[in-house]
Amino acid sequence: MNMEFYRKLPIPKDIKEQFPVTAESEKALKTRVNELNKVFSSESDKFVLVIGPCSADREDAVLDYIYRLREVEEKVKDKIIIVPRIYTNKPRTTGEGYKGMLHQPDPNSDPDMLKGILAIRHIHMRALAETGFGCADEMLYPENYRYLSDLLAYVAVGARSVENQQHRLTASGLDIPVGMKNPTGGDIGVMMNSIKAGQSSHVFLYRGWEVKTQGNPTTHAILRGYVDKFGKSHPNYHYEDLYDLYETYMASGLENPAVVVDTNHSNSGKKYLEQVRIAKEILHSCRYSKDVKSIVKGLMIESYIEDGAQKICADAVYGKSVTDPCLGWEKTERLIYDIADVL
Repeated sequence: MNMEFYRKLPIPKDIKEQFPVTAESEKALKTRVNELNKVFSSESDKFVLVIGPCSADREDAVLDYIYRLREVEEKVKDKIIIVPRIYTNKPRTTGEGYKGMLHQPDPNSDPDMLKGILAIRHIHMRALAETGFGCADEMLYPENYRYLSDLLAYVAVGARSVENQQHRLTASGLDIPVGMKNPTGGDIGVMMNSIKAGQSSHVFLYRGWEVKTQGNPTTHAILRGYVDKFGKSHPNYHYEDLYDLYETYMASGLENPAVVVDTNHSNSGKKYLEQVRIAKEILHSCRYSKDVKSIVKGLMIESYIEDGAQKICADAVYGKSVTDPCLGWEKTERLIYDIADVL
């Protein structure tokens, strides 16, 4: 085997014992998860915004951003539940490039998985303890989920992972909302199959254990657009797409029909400023059709302190994405208030 076993890393149980969550943080997380589960089971008509940087690159700027979200949510909390994105794993199409804080807690330094594990737990712990926000992360590596399982309020399974059996089965054992993205090629059937798998009970191998899950009833869809065989991006957030998904859900027999619409990625063609227009069009579709409104539970928005994106460098701009371009803070704040006004 052409693989060097470099060093043995601590298991999640050991990390949790070394860095435990306080009783106050446990209570805050439980409250947030209960609120979200009520939205995705249609017991609550609040609107969810999963919002934040494309990837978490530095603790100080990410927490600065989340503190700003806290102030905004206080003004819209009667209508909106904000779930900050702290995405600590970054999928790479070719395997090259920055893979996120788990791999490189300092983007300018070499990969260090031990420091990365500690860094991602620390940033999520601080967000929960200091702001009361249970945050969202992408489940890029199902076996690593346990390092953060007592801190997260929402999990997304990405477009490259949604067909993977381990992702689907692991999602079925979580008690927080899990969003399944449509695959990069756009096949909605693949996404619906992953939702069914996530909502079902399974027995499988996980971290050296034979485990049995009960199924996760709040497993739901995320529409993120798709790329055709010529590499061209196509959106799937328009009214026709949302109504088609509604009809697909109605024919499926799945529990709790729900979708979060990703306003960036292939839906915007990575033209990040389009997220404002796209968000408002989706809300218009919800006003036009009660059926569409019944399944659209929220939006996923890529946003940070500064507009755009930059390359990783020693003198990087504070609060500017080092991966996909993001909406800056001023535009983000205005958009959240506009969404609240429409709701």
